[in-house]
Amino acid sequence: MEDFIRYIPHTEEDCRKMLETIGAKTVEDLFEIIPKEYRLRKPLSLPNPLSEPDLIRHLEDLQSPIFSSFLGAGTYHHFIPAVVSAMTSRSEFYTAYTPYQPEISQGTLQAIFEYQTLMCQLTGMEVSNASMYDGASSLAEAALMARRITKRKKILLSQAVHPEYRRVVQTYTDPDQEEIVLVPYKKDEGRTDEKVLFDLLDGEVAAVVVQSPNFFGAVEDFHPIGEKIHESGGLMIVSFSEAIAYGILKPPGEMGADIVAGEGQGLGIPLSFGGPYLGIFTTREKFVRNMPGRLVGETVDLEGKRGFVLTLATREQHIRRERATSNICTNEGLCALMATVFLSCLGKEGLRELAMMNLSKAEYAKKAASRMPGCKSAFSSPTFNEFVLRIEGEPEKVLEKLKEEKILGGLPLRRFYPELDYHLLITVTEMNTKEEIDRWAETLEKAL
Repeated sequence: MEDFIRYIPHTEEDCRKMLETIGAKTVEDLFEIIPKEYRLRKPLSLPNPLSEPDLIRHLEDLQSPIFSSFLGAGTYHHFIPAVVSAMTSRSEFYTAYTPYQPEISQGTLQAIFEYQTLMCQLTGMEVSNASMYDGASSLAEAALMARRITKRKKILLSQAVHPEYRRVVQTYTDPDQEEIVLVPYKKDEGRTDEKVLFDLLDGEVAAVVVQSPNFFGAVEDFHPIGEKIHESGGLMIVSFSEAIAYGILKPPGEMGADIVAGEGQGLGIPLSFGGPYLGIFTTREKFVRNMPGRLVGETVDLEGKRGFVLTLATREQHIRRERATSNICTNEGLCALMATVFLSCLGKEGLRELAMMNLSKAEYAKKAASRMPGCKSAFSSPTFNEFVLRIEGEPEKVLEKLKEEKILGGLPLRRFYPELDYHLLITVTEMNTKEEIDRWAETLEKAL
């Protein structure tokens, strides 16, 4: 019953007090005016109650049959509690812009401050900015920040980082000021090749960029990488595209990360056909003056009351353009608020439970696929809610057959990695039911 309490706003105590106020003993007393022969004498014949996600899925299916989706690759279909849209649709949030005037923007500033606190807890870092455009631009800003801090120009970028994130990093950087060197992934594990990485480390490396879970869904081992980077005087930048993973994975801050830059779309933000997204950016306190974007700080007023203000906002609107750390001109306030409400509703244990559901369902799908002839897992590394399958069929033709059965069966990797020409990236979240996964596996087997 606890799962459905949100639909019943009044407790038994509330009902008792209301009945006492109007002089009635039971709810049935309210219907005395209706003759007994016209009253219902037995419970309505209704189906069993549904959880909120199942109820929404049922209503959507009544409207029109929906596709089963196993797509991810940086954009994830997670359940969003109704309270997220209810809160973020309030006019004081929905129409708010940059809170330049703290005396009239305390609510917005406090919400951003809470967001920063939650991002620090999620990533294990010490400070967070007030959000950025998306994970890709956030990572690019992290690379530029590393150059400012170290005064070095070389960036080692793992090939297992999301390929679109890598493109944005290369677009942001100036070839005359930064040198981008790609580090290959291990063909059997799907993780960054540490040996090649260590051979490339030298006194010119400003930072090493790794992603975990990476584009293949594989979980990277940061410990040896972080130690070697710091010995050479460089910084470790950790990226991510699936924030839910940190409900069970150790946060990057506990694994030696100096800057963490990733995507927060999975934290209560709808898919929306490709945006808007939420760029998360956290770092060590000692680097705060090199951090792009804005920061909301906590203070007290002249009467000693708690208050919030913009601080260290080193954008081109606030200081001379040539001294600005970023040209991020507006904030992702509404998206940041969605993530704040989402995480506040789940709490630490709720986020862990959600992450475990993603992990277990993806493992179930991986095992189901591994039993098929002509299909096997491509990499041996542990994964979160995504994994790569090697199939014995033309990926586009196989996926077209699945699509005919209203299944979006996976993402072909050939366009990003030519060497993975017969490989599919499969994503499974808590929104995929066991029945959907079984149907996906059966249809895939027939299509091969």
